[in-house]
Amino acid sequence: MNPVLQQFREQILLASESKLPLCIQGGATKSWYGNQVNGEVLDTRAYAGVIAYEPTELVLSVRAGTTLKEIESLLDQHGQMLACEAPHFGEHATVGGMLAAGLSGPRRAYAGGIRDFVLGVTMMNGRGELLKFGGQVMKNVAGYDVSRLMVGSMGALGLITEISLKVMPRPLLETSLAFALSEQDALHCLNKWAGQALPISASAYHAGRLMLRLSGSESAIRLAKQKLGGQDVHDDKAFWISLREQQHHFFTPEQGLALLRLSLPSTASALKLRTKTLIEWGGAQRWIWTHEPIQSVRELMQNLGGHVTQFRYADASQVTFMPLHPALLKIHQQLKKTFDPFDIFNRGRLFPSD
Repeated sequence: MNPVLQQFREQILLASESKLPLCIQGGATKSWYGNQVNGEVLDTRAYAGVIAYEPTELVLSVRAGTTLKEIESLLDQHGQMLACEAPHFGEHATVGGMLAAGLSGPRRAYAGGIRDFVLGVTMMNGRGELLKFGGQVMKNVAGYDVSRLMVGSMGALGLITEISLKVMPRPLLETSLAFALSEQDALHCLNKWAGQALPISASAYHAGRLMLRLSGSESAIRLAKQKLGGQDVHDDKAFWISLREQQHHFFTPEQGLALLRLSLPSTASALKLRTKTLIEWGGAQRWIWTHEPIQSVRELMQNLGGHVTQFRYADASQVTFMPLHPALLKIHQQLKKTFDPFDIFNRGRLFPSD
């Protein structure tokens, strides 16, 4: 066994024996996400580096402590990318943290999320056992797909050590268009365009302005621009990075407010809430700052077939994630017990009862 993995194993076995929690983290750029975790830090950055990369096969295998910055630089040299466009939230963000947090960027609704590109995962469970799931091709799973289960698990199931990902070619060309619209008109247009053969790769609406990013060949983008209209946007790359990294002025913290992330059917109409809103993913992801009680927002989301996450600058007295239905919570608890029988990994990060 690799010496670094052996050190991880010894730390896990010691924690399991003493029943003391471990806080798994890499670059700690998303340590604010989820419920607060206490415990001894297990730092994944000691286990870093590219294991294998086959540009012609569009497959990348890396150790979990490898930074996203390093991975994206490598892919860029070959005209490729992580299509989920995952946010970094800091220069030290790691691929393990990307997987554990499960957050995707502006391209998510049009190219797929992190889960769609995970081919295989190696992890260490609460008994110090190294387990491997999946492989390096898309159709290699029989039964429960544990590799994808790890996406968004917030480190609650175990220590992710290695990851195999499908990567994608970069678009030949990208450009953006802007439209002056009301929120309801913007949602109507986004849903109409979603049913048409248009090379849309990102959308964002805020304060009367709808932004669309188009990606593809020169001819496809030219035809789309003729059909859609709108105004050309200069320096659009900086805009989409600011949106991905939540550096856009909308995300500036507001005194006494939490940033809420709403996941909704894209066909849901404009919300009747006293809020400041930013809409992404064709209407399916909405960010709000509001004085409304979070419980009333949760009830509204349930009625609309969605859910809400208390994302950032959260009220510590409120749980971050929407409480699960008892039947789903029971499944979650059983999975947690299977992989982490001594409840040492990121205890309470997902739900208070995990």
